[in-house]
Amino acid sequence: MNSIAWKERNYFGALDWACDHHDVAVIDAKGAVVCELRFEHTAAGWQTLRDKLRAYEPLAVAVETNQGLAVEQLLAAGYTVYPVNPKSAQRYRERKAPSGVKDDQRDAWSLADALRVDGHGWKPLVPDDPLVAELRLLTRDEIALIEQRTALINQLQAALRAYYPAAMEAFDDWTSPAMWAFIEAFPTPELLVKAGRRKWEKFLHVHRLWRQSTAEKRLAIFAQANALQGGAAMVAAKSFLALALAQVLHTLEAQLSAYRERIEARFRQHPDHHLFGSLPGTGPKLAPRLLAEIGDQRARFDQAEGMQAFAGTAPVTFQSGQIEKHLVRRACNPLLRAAVHLWADHSRHKCAWADAYYRAHREKGQSHACALRCLGQRWLKILWKIWQTRTPYDEALHMCNQQKHGSWVLALQPERTA
Repeated sequence: MNSIAWKERNYFGALDWACDHHDVAVIDAKGAVVCELRFEHTAAGWQTLRDKLRAYEPLAVAVETNQGLAVEQLLAAGYTVYPVNPKSAQRYRERKAPSGVKDDQRDAWSLADALRVDGHGWKPLVPDDPLVAELRLLTRDEIALIEQRTALINQLQAALRAYYPAAMEAFDDWTSPAMWAFIEAFPTPELLVKAGRRKWEKFLHVHRLWRQSTAEKRLAIFAQANALQGGAAMVAAKSFLALALAQVLHTLEAQLSAYRERIEARFRQHPDHHLFGSLPGTGPKLAPRLLAEIGDQRARFDQAEGMQAFAGTAPVTFQSGQIEKHLVRRACNPLLRAAVHLWADHSRHKCAWADAYYRAHREKGQSHACALRCLGQRWLKILWKIWQTRTPYDEALHMCNQQKHGSWVLALQPERTA
């Protein structure tokens, strides 16, 4: 909104949200408080808010989040919502109350006044396409489930170290369901030894773990599994835990498979799926995550630099006198940053120029993470272009453009990064 239209606004509001209740403050163009309200986070409470604020429409409302039921209710009520970064909101509160006094109504008032004074430069929240919104929630929940799986695997390995060292010696990839099946089939060292060679070989063949290079070594470990084990109490307790964890992991893996199917189905429904799917290294997991976090609102990033900053690949420049530093950007979307990091790493194995670009940075002494950040920075520039033009990635065209401008992959000027 331009500054003239902003000056014509008569009222500015802010919502300080919580789990069970919310505080709202509305001020006029001169900064005077015209309405303060605390209401319950219920259907009746939100109706009370709409009734109270009807006299101050059209109303702009600032809030310290850009998602959730509270934001959805504000948008549904017809208010223009301005999301504010929590760090920025804290600075506004400190400026209004340098003594450190804090309460919910004061927080709402300080944010409303910040909207009145500085809001002309803020961007209002534009609701995402429902398909993108669902895809973002699904991919984020999938990541949370994967983190839970990792925590359970760590617990399982800790239990095995305590009572079943032979299992840890025989296998190393405990993310595989076959490992959990091994615990279910042979929960203790005694039961493993008692089972005998025939059952060991059958298990390895059934679960496709039989390898000529490792089979005999594993069988030898199985035969001596009870040579080193925990005491009777330790074995009884930890084997019970290991079985429980193995069963939970099987259930969780089934749910993750269902999540992947739903994510892939939603991803294929979106008209931009061919753009993100055409990028080398994205694959069926990273392409939906990139689409979900970037979205499909082209006006949100009018330049590639905006997308790079949002993803955290663009450095933050610090200059004072003769000192100039380039620091890692922390204020970004951490989920998009992680997705771009994985994408850059996978692209090295799918794309010749990406591998050469990564190695060129490594040869300059940069760390693995820094080199991937540089590569991610370059990939995002390419992604922004194909996203804006709605044209799938064409590696032959990309290489032709590099040669046309007289720059080959090893002679590329590196992207500045921390």
